[in-house]
Amino acid sequence: MMDIQGARRFHGHMCPGLAIGIRVAELALQWIGPHAEDEEVVAMVETDMCAVDAIQYLTGCTFGKGNLIHCDYGKNAFTFVRRSDGKAIRIVARPDAWGPPDPEREPVLQRVREGRGSEADQQHVQRWRQERLDAILAAPAEQLFEVQAVEPAVPERARLYESMTCAGCGESVMETRVRLLGGQPYCIPCFETRDRQL
Repeated sequence: MMDIQGARRFHGHMCPGLAIGIRVAELALQWIGPHAEDEEVVAMVETDMCAVDAIQYLTGCTFGKGNLIHCDYGKNAFTFVRRSDGKAIRIVARPDAWGPPDPEREPVLQRVREGRGSEADQQHVQRWRQERLDAILAAPAEQLFEVQAVEPAVPERARLYESMTCAGCGESVMETRVRLLGGQPYCIPCFETRDRQL
């Protein structure tokens, strides 16, 4: 049983994007196994939208543990790998899951996005969002997603690195993120600022 209310609290509100993440996590846990207490399961997410919060909360894959990897491709695609045996699946949202765009709704959505929507427009959009959310939670998974076994390279476990002091701002920086300039270690923001000045 998915802890939907816990995911909602973690994210801050309930929305269609979070519902997608709930369904993705549900599939991942069915295929790959239980909640990742440590780093046994790795999630590679190709988006930074709301779904990722549900995936973190429900699967236990997090940035802090190093078993949540963001690949900034802008796709609703999610790969899960079990370290012990390399079993992996990729879950991709079907582009046709919702049918074609509704031309009658688009002007209302546009007005609301631009802050010009009337109260009636906002109520319509809220109702449509709720309908979409309910549909995502109720639909058969095969209607929403394509699921395929894949063979990605299993990411290394999270490593601990030394910290160095930035010669520019004096803050600690993980050694793998330090840039050298004139033989001195700089954090990325200070390096980019100094590099532009040269």
